Amino acid sequence: MGKLTNNMWRLLGAQSSRNQSKSLALIKKANSHDSWAADLEDKDFAAAAEKLDITDPEGDDRARFLALVREAGERTLDMRPFDVQLQGALRLLEGDVIEMATGEGKTLAGAIAAVGFVLQGHRIHVISVNDYLATRDAAWMKPLFDLFDIASDSVSEKSTRDERKAAYDADIVYGSVNEIGFDVLRDQLVTRPEDLVSPKPDVAIIDEADSVLVDEALVPLILAGSAIGEVPDKPIHDAVGKLKKNHYEIDTEGRNVYLTDEGAAFIEGELGGINLYDEEHVGTTLVHVNVAMHAHILVERDVHYIVRDGGVHLINASRGRVAQLQRWPDGLQAAVELKEGLAQTDSGEVIDTITVQALIGRYPKVCGMTGTAVAAGEQLRQFYQLAVSQIPPNTKNIRVDETDRVFDNKANKAEAVVEFVKEIHETGQPVLIGTHDVAESEELAHLLGRAGVEAVVLNAKNDAEEAKIIAEAGAKDAVTVSTQMAGRGTDIKLGGSAGQKDGGESSAERDEVVELGGLCVVGTGRHDTERLDNQLRGRAGRQGDPGRSVFFSSVEDPVVTRNLTLKRDPVSSSEDGSLGSKGVDTIEQAQRIAEGVMLELHANTWRYNQLVNQQREIIIKRRTSLLTTDAALEEFKEAEPDRYRELTGEAVEPEKADETGKPAKSEKADKADKADKADKAEKAEEAEKAAEVRDSDSGAEAGPAETESAETADDSVTTPAQADPIPHEVLEQAAREIMLFHLDRAWADHLAYVADVRASIHLRSIGRESPLDEFHKLILAEFSKLPTDAVDNARKTFREAVITADGVDLDQADLRRSTTTWTYMVHDSPFSSGGAKALQGIVGIFR
Repeated sequence: MGKLTNNMWRLLGAQSSRNQSKSLALIKKANSHDSWAADLEDKDFAAAAEKLDITDPEGDDRARFLALVREAGERTLDMRPFDVQLQGALRLLEGDVIEMATGEGKTLAGAIAAVGFVLQGHRIHVISVNDYLATRDAAWMKPLFDLFDIASDSVSEKSTRDERKAAYDADIVYGSVNEIGFDVLRDQLVTRPEDLVSPKPDVAIIDEADSVLVDEALVPLILAGSAIGEVPDKPIHDAVGKLKKNHYEIDTEGRNVYLTDEGAAFIEGELGGINLYDEEHVGTTLVHVNVAMHAHILVERDVHYIVRDGGVHLINASRGRVAQLQRWPDGLQAAVELKEGLAQTDSGEVIDTITVQALIGRYPKVCGMTGTAVAAGEQLRQFYQLAVSQIPPNTKNIRVDETDRVFDNKANKAEAVVEFVKEIHETGQPVLIGTHDVAESEELAHLLGRAGVEAVVLNAKNDAEEAKIIAEAGAKDAVTVSTQMAGRGTDIKLGGSAGQKDGGESSAERDEVVELGGLCVVGTGRHDTERLDNQLRGRAGRQGDPGRSVFFSSVEDPVVTRNLTLKRDPVSSSEDGSLGSKGVDTIEQAQRIAEGVMLELHANTWRYNQLVNQQREIIIKRRTSLLTTDAALEEFKEAEPDRYRELTGEAVEPEKADETGKPAKSEKADKADKADKADKAEKAEEAEKAAEVRDSDSGAEAGPAETESAETADDSVTTPAQADPIPHEVLEQAAREIMLFHLDRAWADHLAYVADVRASIHLRSIGRESPLDEFHKLILAEFSKLPTDAVDNARKTFREAVITADGVDLDQADLRRSTTTWTYMVHDSPFSSGGAKALQGIVGIFR
């Protein structure tokens, strides 16, 4: 059995027991330095730590460091770190993802590791799943950092730009993955170096690592800007709202909905007898019909979104919280707003995007901590090259995990849950019920209320009350119904807020709940991955507390209906609809299939995004050069010498003549002239044709004077007169803004093209082509045009835009940047891939 376990650990990328043994030996060695640390004055801690060289994983200085942080934790936080917390911190310093059970003190272990990294000269980002955890942990651990004279801060959704900039100057910064990711994206919009907010990444310590790196990885961070879009057509929505079940089909994954022949005929009749598939409607009306169907049929209120304060607010399913400032793309947001009878908000376009995988990939050193790392070991190893270390609990886990109770339908399952909770509640034992979405949590609370059991509900509608609700969830008689527990980050203490006296002594309230058996955790259905089930279970039995967990499932649950096709509906021989061991086998099989699908989906996301991520890196490198140097002005000086001299007021130097006797020009300037001449010739030809048409109507003929006048007028537009020379620093910034605008515009257009290609690339398989290979060919070909297009458009703007001593007026040139940004909630539909090497030939295209 031991050999099998070790093999499994190696397969999951876990560290060997030898490394754990080294950690334990070092902790034992640290005990001999406890008296040295205890004798230090508070003011001496920083200096003592500064003298230590902790780079040697087995050196005496690292043992002294452990003694120092143990003493510091006791003095500043009234928490003396357990050996297992020091063990976890050591593995974090070595770059592992550590698995520590709920309640074992991951937050303190991470803070100790952060101190260690700072002493090695690093800047640290402690990345969490939400703002609540980030701000809470930053405030909680601050006294520890202060003792070592280490600056610490946090960023949250409420942080202003100045507050963010100040926070990132600290040695240790706490922030959610979204906030740090969007700060990186927003930095790709600035036009002045001093406006950059996010610093160069160094070390990332990731809290709830599996939630951040695995669950969040399928939702790319997308920054969008305002754009004028089409208002959804109400008659279409009214028609779609009347569809019956025989009018449409939903795919097996529940992600797409299609009209049947009857449905198409019904919609066509409702819209006045049109043909949805003719040239006039297939690219417009049919598209709007599909979006409206998605809004009415696939997107459910209180599951995918809630309506609050007159607006539609999306729910992040992996967190059970409102996804702040997030919208759906492609008209879906406005369609849902129309469905709910609300005012439609602006449409938008994608400005920039980055995946969590790419965001974390920016950090040279990454480590993390979670309660369920081993189960995510394959994803952590495959996509992030991270190993897993399992840290044993400080006190043995005595929680009782009961066998699942599986039923033949949802109604019987709900009835069984209510009966079970009522029975437990009568004893006074606190109960925590984990549900999958807002609608289920509210429905269950209603059923419990009818049975005489009053429950407190924690979901996306009241997540602001989270800390207060969780604090009392372990009190006697408490019944708490909650959506997703992953990332809640707050331990449920037995006895509630009164469960522990100052100094850590047990209270009468806690003792009473311990006698009742501790917290009872009830799950109302298995998740697609066992990790999430274990995160819910882990709320009971912390630090050796008693506890109990049981899951209620049915064969109508999504994990079954999405992943298994049953030959026939199971029939229960029991009056209550329970299915016994056969039902348990069915649920476990469905979950194994779901986990396999999820792993493949992650692999596909990774393969697909590799290419776009590499393209993005090329853009960032070019953008950084333009932003931080005078490259833009130097390029214009060479490519547009006449305009440059005009703006600077420089004297025209005598030009060398070529063999024909004409002044020689640079290759770029010569190309520019040819382009200008071609452009003028085209305009002249268009003007001549227009004149012929106009004159044929009036019977007049155009004279040479009129033609000459038109050409002269054209010259006056393309070469505006310059009154005074522009100061060099102003012209340098103007050139920078012009170049950056067209680079950003080209990148946004490229991302839109990529999205369009992805939406239809699967059709290539019909022609027996590889969708992935074709996808790569298309976006590589399109990306190869981007540099030339961006530079050519920038040169045109440089020639034509009004540039004064105040700078360039891009608004007047109708080149406006979006002043409002938000994020998109999308779920990737990536493809397997493997052809990113073709990018290597494009890396130098901006040089």
